[in-house]
Amino acid sequence: MPEPVVVPVASAAGRVNLLDLDRRDLEAFFVAFGEKPFRATQVMKWIYHERVTDFAAMTNLSKALRERLAECAEIHPPEVILDHASRDSSHKWLIRLDSGNSIEMVFIPEPDRGTLCVSSQIGCPLDCSFCATARQGFNRNLTVAEIIGQVWQASRLLGERRNGDRIITNIVLMGMGEPLLNFEAVVKAMDLMQDDLGFGISRRRVTLSTAGVVPALYRLREAAEVSLAVSLHAPDDALRNELVPLNRKYPIAELLAACRHYIADKPYRRITWEYVLLDGVNDTEAHARALAALIKDIPSKVNLIPFNPFPNTRYRRSGPEAIARFQAILMAHGLTTVTRKTRGDDIAAACGQLAGQVQARGRRQARIAQGAG
Repeated sequence: MPEPVVVPVASAAGRVNLLDLDRRDLEAFFVAFGEKPFRATQVMKWIYHERVTDFAAMTNLSKALRERLAECAEIHPPEVILDHASRDSSHKWLIRLDSGNSIEMVFIPEPDRGTLCVSSQIGCPLDCSFCATARQGFNRNLTVAEIIGQVWQASRLLGERRNGDRIITNIVLMGMGEPLLNFEAVVKAMDLMQDDLGFGISRRRVTLSTAGVVPALYRLREAAEVSLAVSLHAPDDALRNELVPLNRKYPIAELLAACRHYIADKPYRRITWEYVLLDGVNDTEAHARALAALIKDIPSKVNLIPFNPFPNTRYRRSGPEAIARFQAILMAHGLTTVTRKTRGDDIAAACGQLAGQVQARGRRQARIAQGAG
């Protein structure tokens, strides 16, 4: 049976933010409002296709309905307060949320695609040792409106710059936060990303990146049709415990079992393994051979990521020769392997560099979040 629809409560201003509602929720909202469910289709087209936030401009709704909506609802995306353009045409936006907190979102253009990287939490509770976001601590999960609102704002800003052409072809939840620790909001936001009345992105072009919240991975298979990227970064538990502390709770064997389950009986699915290369830490030939043996029976692609430094980090980027050698070993074992080109590093928009501004709630909050899977 489908889960019951839960319509969010009104904001402090007494209005429901319609960006918090996926199609099913919005239909329920209008039925409770005394209207037909098809009103959801009309309003979603205005919000996501026309990027309209003023009910008065929704001319295929009656004047009376527009006035009623204005009294009890709103379309309120988060506010973009800074736009940094990189020399390689990448963009990083700083997005203000509640008092003292902001998140970051990145757009990476390429000849054949445009990838938008969005955040799912304010900060991150996982404390991965090589990630700038971890240094910021953790505050809270983002709402559906704050997640899908990032896509809405990027679509608006990029559309204005490119004469309205659709240039966001891929969306990755690889920004600030661990998406699977914000499960319900992330799943609804991904539904809106894929919905034809939303942004209409193919399910294969929406990618969720996780450090390995194993119970939520099992739930994800039933709840969503998206591509999966796993932040692995080490081929054994001892090293991964140091780099990704979540591994102490969900060790590699449990993570791999969940990944196998996620793609079972889905021939079009494969796991993308994210592996940040750290000089002298996880980049030796022995590490490469161990990684190849670990994932050899799982349909896979390996993304090797040169480490992107940030202030006061103890790690260094592996040298070009070490990266090439690591890649060659994996490819010799039959693994599709690419080395990610560093983009946006001049504006601290590269992988692992997103920091935003986080009023952290401390380690206790982080422990609570880690137990949410």
